[in-house]
Amino acid sequence: MLLSVITVAYKNLAGIEKTWQSLAHLAKAPGITFEWIVVDGASNDGTAEFLENLNGEYCLRYVSEKDNGIYDAMNKGIAMAQGRFALFLNSGDIFHQDIAKIMPQLAAMPATDNAMAIGDALLDFGDGTKIERRAKQGWYIYHSLPASHQAIFFPVSGLRKYPYDLQYKVSSDYALAARMYKKGYAFKRVKGLVSEFSMGGVSTSNNIELCRDAKNVQRKILGVPGFIAELSYKLRLRTTGKAKALYNKA
Repeated sequence: MLLSVITVAYKNLAGIEKTWQSLAHLAKAPGITFEWIVVDGASNDGTAEFLENLNGEYCLRYVSEKDNGIYDAMNKGIAMAQGRFALFLNSGDIFHQDIAKIMPQLAAMPATDNAMAIGDALLDFGDGTKIERRAKQGWYIYHSLPASHQAIFFPVSGLRKYPYDLQYKVSSDYALAARMYKKGYAFKRVKGLVSEFSMGGVSTSNNIELCRDAKNVQRKILGVPGFIAELSYKLRLRTTGKAKALYNKA
């Protein structure tokens, strides 16, 4: 199994359906094996019934039970994953059609290569505006994630060792990638658009807490000097503030 697609959901049946439909793009990649894991937080909107009726399509496995938030749900998905890599595509996020061209690049990575593979993503602001976020160099981790969370293929072996830390309420994805990077898991670029997702999640709506969380990651995990972490904080606050304003305007 090359890839485990992990989807976290809560009362978002329409989003689950949207994500499921986009798996058809992934299925077009020749000779690629993947599974779809859905961790639902005991929704009562028909999500579990919809998943049950898929009869295991795309090697689907799912649970529908209460959890302690999105990162706890992601850790449940990691525990279920059987792939070499895992990608987190939450309810409503979709694969871009380029994914079929990216998967052979992922499959060609040597089995001994434990790198986090990163690609590009499209950010949808809901008013027809879509902005491409291109993956950056690995050193960018000292400021922020070098790629969108939905465009990072994590080696499952690393995720099992360094799962999401629930003390980071909105930046646990950054903390996880930073910890893996410091433990020797490098970033490796793959060419193409991996996914497309809508702005307006917790990182957009609560950008101040996001920036504070990120500064803690820089200081505690990455060992960034205080004055540089403060400069990064101010830069991130300005960037996320612009994104929040653009989303609210839409």
